[in-house]
Amino acid sequence: MIKTNLKNKLLILIKILFICLIFNLKSYADNPKVVIGSDNAPIKIKIFSSLTCPHCANFHMKVVPKIKKKYVISGKVQLIFIDFPLDQIAFNASKLLHCLDQKKQITFLDTVYENQGRWTSGSDINEINNNLKKMVEVLGINSIQFDKCIKDEIIGDRILNSRIDGQKKYSIDSTPTIIINDEKLEGSANFKNIEKKIEKLI
Repeated sequence: MIKTNLKNKLLILIKILFICLIFNLKSYADNPKVVIGSDNAPIKIKIFSSLTCPHCANFHMKVVPKIKKKYVISGKVQLIFIDFPLDQIAFNASKLLHCLDQKKQITFLDTVYENQGRWTSGSDINEINNNLKKMVEVLGINSIQFDKCIKDEIIGDRILNSRIDGQKKYSIDSTPTIIINDEKLEGSANFKNIEKKIEKLI
């Protein structure tokens, strides 16, 4: 009788753990984003971008720092970076982004965009993956972890589902696409245009 009760308790515990695991995986898959700034910021800016897109690199290096300096630090704006890979290379790089600890994700984005011309140059996908592998070593991803991450279907599905959702909701046809408080930014994705929109909302 005691053994039966113990067995039942163990079965219940295993079921609870399994449910928690499924819930955590679903939560992980439902939140494909990297965030800078306060959750209480009145203005949310979503940036849909592809890590191999030169325009996205330019936006990240030249426009994002200005937004951070003027609006994020003061708590007025929260920046939300969302993957919208345009090719297999960008898809692989996005997977690596989400294999990293959250504290290292912005550093990864900075590194990927600043060195975009270097790591994307290769004769085939294997050479480009090797370029990526060398680049992320300094962020704590070793060769074994790299290979595991690239093959991770949960992360892959997360990124692709996010891309599909973004496409449906905002009719994204190019990157970067900027969404400010759920409205698609019209015109050029430069700081002046974004600043004008933010000032109207503050």
